[in-house]
Amino acid sequence: MLKKIRVSLLGWVAIAIAGGIVSGQFLPASVARIFVTFNGLFGNLLSFAIPLIILGLVAPAIGELGKGAGRLLAITALIAYGSTFFSGFFTYFSGSVVLPQLLTPSASLTALENPEDFMLTPYFTVAIPPLMDIMTSLVLAFVIGLGLSSVKGTALQACFKDFRDVIMLLIGSVIVPLLPLHIFGIFLNITVSGQVAIIILMFLKVIVFIFVLHVALLLIQFITAGAIAKKNPFKMLTNMLPAYLTALGTQSSAATIPVTLRQVLKMGVREQIAVFTVPLCATIHLAGSTLKIVACAMAILIMAGEPVSIASFGGFILMLGIVMVAAPGVPGGAIMAALGLLGSMLGFNDTLQALMIALYIAMDSFGTACNVTGDGAIAAVIDRIAK
Repeated sequence: MLKKIRVSLLGWVAIAIAGGIVSGQFLPASVARIFVTFNGLFGNLLSFAIPLIILGLVAPAIGELGKGAGRLLAITALIAYGSTFFSGFFTYFSGSVVLPQLLTPSASLTALENPEDFMLTPYFTVAIPPLMDIMTSLVLAFVIGLGLSSVKGTALQACFKDFRDVIMLLIGSVIVPLLPLHIFGIFLNITVSGQVAIIILMFLKVIVFIFVLHVALLLIQFITAGAIAKKNPFKMLTNMLPAYLTALGTQSSAATIPVTLRQVLKMGVREQIAVFTVPLCATIHLAGSTLKIVACAMAILIMAGEPVSIASFGGFILMLGIVMVAAPGVPGGAIMAALGLLGSMLGFNDTLQALMIALYIAMDSFGTACNVTGDGAIAAVIDRIAK
């Protein structure tokens, strides 16, 4: 009996991109418009779901984080947020220097900003208006989450946990499985309109840039942690390599927790500190994911000839650090949680969001590996503070 071959989300995305490019060379426009029609329907569904995703993930996450919060929890959360925010601003300032040298604005990318003017149009559309806008859902999630962390009752907390399960089911069973088909349609349309060569070249340059930034970020994290914990930072970083490699394969911080915990203990962190910080940081410390999202967003805006300013990205990074706490633990989950901010704060339309998803997923494993490896640095710092 033949063994069933399982293809990862990254594999499906790669197939979708290649398939869209190849199919765009010979498919007639009448057939290509079928996939463009699907993209329009899926994009409307995504727009409807994003406020629900934010509310369903952020509110219970804040509620759970606040319950039983003590001094050590507060310090750990503050350090994790500080690391995430540093990652975002480190990426912004590095990207401001490097990305304009790697990427140049292209007039042909106007089609990505105004696809209705240059690219194929769907046969029909079905409007699915969202129940609320992005900022309303975000503020509502904060209000409810803070309330859940303060009230003594558990009924509302249980209700929002069930709602989170529904949202996770929507993401895992509908949105994520359909993403490759959505990306296929985007690249099919881009190929037909003559944009594909520019996009692929951009992908390669940005992926190399992000990988270099990941290495630099880990070095900064462990040199800082080594100075605080009075340990050799390079020995600490080498010790965390098994967790890094495991995360490359699993693409999940949660699935890597056993290996991360084992390596943190080998690093000399006390067990009672390790078993507290590692699972918590697997949830709230997403410095690598934040790095990828900021770098990808900057690259796409630069290619589209849009301004990239600290005024717009400063607020985006601060909000992104909070939203990342609620990112679902599935491949591509962080970018799904960030889509609302990309649209509301940076002006990404459906086409740019699809490119963002494809570019992010292409580096998903490296971001997860950066997240869990950095958890070891935080554990060492917390161990030193606790002493």
